[in-house]
Amino acid sequence: MDTQNFKGNNWSARKTGPVYIVSIKDQSSIVEALTDFVQNQNIQAGEITGIGAVSEATLRFFKPSDKKYVDKTFHEQMEVTNISGNVSEIDGKPALHMHITLGREDYTALAGHLLDARIRGAGEFIFYPLHTRVVKVKNEEVGINFYDFEK
Repeated sequence: MDTQNFKGNNWSARKTGPVYIVSIKDQSSIVEALTDFVQNQNIQAGEITGIGAVSEATLRFFKPSDKKYVDKTFHEQMEVTNISGNVSEIDGKPALHMHITLGREDYTALAGHLLDARIRGAGEFIFYPLHTRVVKVKNEEVGINFYDFEK
């Protein structure tokens, strides 16, 4: 199978067939690095999975009752047991929507929407691009972004 290697400021990647394997540099922001990656590779839609370790993570939780987000930052070394998410477009820009599960030293777990995290150790991701464009638009009634397949 044909492979190609790519490099960005805080990431390196290998494309094999339609799939990308991405490594994020130690002490880099996950969101900044992956946003740079999708822009560099012109990925407009797709699926993301990942594992690794972080020293800091900011999670977000949506409260439907008041249509507001609650953010909380954790400053500790944690294992990324799973990141799953997608790539779409919001307001003409690439948007990553990722959820994360983090393992703590005492073997408890944290989970939520990933606002951002800083790699401390490894950051290993798989991207499955879709050959389409997917746009999300905010639904004011609910308070969050939904796919709009008419756009």
